[in-house]
Amino acid sequence: MRTFLRSFLALLIAGLVVGAPSMASAVTDPSPSPGYGCLVDEGAAVADGEGDYSPPLPCELRVVTKSPICDNDVPKLRYAVEAIGSPNTTVTITWVNPSGADVVQSDLPLSGTVLWPGAVEKNGVGVDWPGWRQLADGTWVEGDEFDWVRPSVQVKFQVNPEATVTVAYPPSSPQCLTNPPGSSVLAAEPPVPSAVLSATGSNALPVALVGGGLVLAGAAALAATMRHRRRVQQP
Repeated sequence: MRTFLRSFLALLIAGLVVGAPSMASAVTDPSPSPGYGCLVDEGAAVADGEGDYSPPLPCELRVVTKSPICDNDVPKLRYAVEAIGSPNTTVTITWVNPSGADVVQSDLPLSGTVLWPGAVEKNGVGVDWPGWRQLADGTWVEGDEFDWVRPSVQVKFQVNPEATVTVAYPPSSPQCLTNPPGSSVLAAEPPVPSAVLSATGSNALPVALVGGGLVLAGAAALAATMRHRRRVQQP
């Protein structure tokens, strides 16, 4: 009997020693789940003590910057995202084509600058632009396979979590072209607002009236002086 009790106690102690590490590891800090995703508190259910799951950890993606820019005649998108609740340090940018294949730019840093789809640069200078094609004689005409990226386009940022925003194609200007040189789009710059022109004209009218009034007053004074002299000269 004593031998049996000793054997039972030895087995019980051995079981407690072996089980101790697993019990200690039951309560863990939030850690990344395997693969590409958000943080997961794998010990939340055990730590609760009643089998109920704790609220999920926060997991969202904030698009901090989404600025269309023109750089040396090259249309680009400057971006910055903030991943909350994710250990991932790279972002995938997807330009969403509503009627065809998307343009995907993968393994990018969480902030930076990317080319606008369809834009081509050579030696740091833009030589081709989305929505335009060059003919054999060198002239540019509108229409190519990247028409869908302008005047605006949806852009999806994926860090798992993900977020989708809409960005506008950067405008062309005399200082930086986002269209071919001499294109009709650039030539059709908005005229000076009519309100400015009308305001300028309305300001000139009072000046003219004042000037005319001064001329008339001077003429009247001169005439009065001459009449006074004539009266004095009469005997």
